[in-house]
Amino acid sequence: MKLGLEVEYWVVDDRGRPCDGRDLVEAHEHAKPEFVGPLLEIQTSPHESVRSLGRELQETLRTVLDAAEETDRHLVPLGTPLTELSVPATTRRGELFEEIYGDGILSAKNCAGTHVHFEQGRVERQLDLLTALDPVISLVSSSPYYRGERTMDCARADAYRRRCGDRFRRYCDLQPYVDGVDEWERRVRRDFEGFVDIAADRGVSESEVHAHFTPEDAVLAPVRLRRSLPTVEWRAPDAALPSQLLRLVADVAALMERTERTPVEFGDPGVSADRIRIPEFGDLRTLSDEAVRWGLGSARVREYLDALGFDIRAYRPLSSQLSGPGELYEDEARRMRLDCAARLRADVESLADRRVAEPAPTAPRYSYA
Repeated sequence: MKLGLEVEYWVVDDRGRPCDGRDLVEAHEHAKPEFVGPLLEIQTSPHESVRSLGRELQETLRTVLDAAEETDRHLVPLGTPLTELSVPATTRRGELFEEIYGDGILSAKNCAGTHVHFEQGRVERQLDLLTALDPVISLVSSSPYYRGERTMDCARADAYRRRCGDRFRRYCDLQPYVDGVDEWERRVRRDFEGFVDIAADRGVSESEVHAHFTPEDAVLAPVRLRRSLPTVEWRAPDAALPSQLLRLVADVAALMERTERTPVEFGDPGVSADRIRIPEFGDLRTLSDEAVRWGLGSARVREYLDALGFDIRAYRPLSSQLSGPGELYEDEARRMRLDCAARLRADVESLADRRVAEPAPTAPRYSYA
């Protein structure tokens, strides 16, 4: 199964202040601008093993980090910038999001996440499994702060999914399981039609919406089916240290590969030789809420992850390591950003020592932007 990764990182100056990083895309072809200037996306090409994916991620990050440091800038692996980032969009698509979402776009501007692409196989099983894995975000949660307040263990998920406004929550929040791919595609088309209607209410024409959005990329939910790539995209995790993300990708990929031969069924959560059992959506929702609020501090979340085969002891999420007051001021936020930037640099340099599966090089069968 081919794997691809996209990770968003904040760009800060030598004093820890968010700053424009768009020119850093010139350092490497896999560095891409995001819709706000202080956010940069690092991508990989498709790989058949986590080891080869990790090598490419390390090489790209090392190159971009070197380029940033030449101009006294750094990359920061946090799910939020800790305090509020208030900057205009720098792309036309971003400007349209501003017009359509209004004040609800603030949460997207203050969130940095990780997107994992899995080559499509048994798509219905893959969609159900990735939905059920939502509580796994607690393993790599990287910021407990949103707009200067200590809110949740995974502040990014709380903000991105729930603080976009009631009208847009359906586009950003975890969505229920569906009964087959046909139902999934009907839901995507229905949601896109609603998105076009909301845009019209905000003065954005249907032709402009169609020029910059498609049904499959207008919805920003944690799980997306990308027919155009073709991949199943998992957007649930925070931006985080590369070593932690690669471990997570390896663990999730092992489960995803099982869906080729193992059915995904509802029942008491667990993985056995002949089936993967996941909870009903109502129970999953409760677990996800606890994962967002308490992270690995929730006994129910820990038990759930253990039932699905995750070694919780192998993860040290940054969020639990960021000790600070309930209300965070800018001076302390800058110190935290620079501390996490230093952790990122050290983590990138140590990736060569990480042990993951050997690659099996073949030509990529999909590509993504």
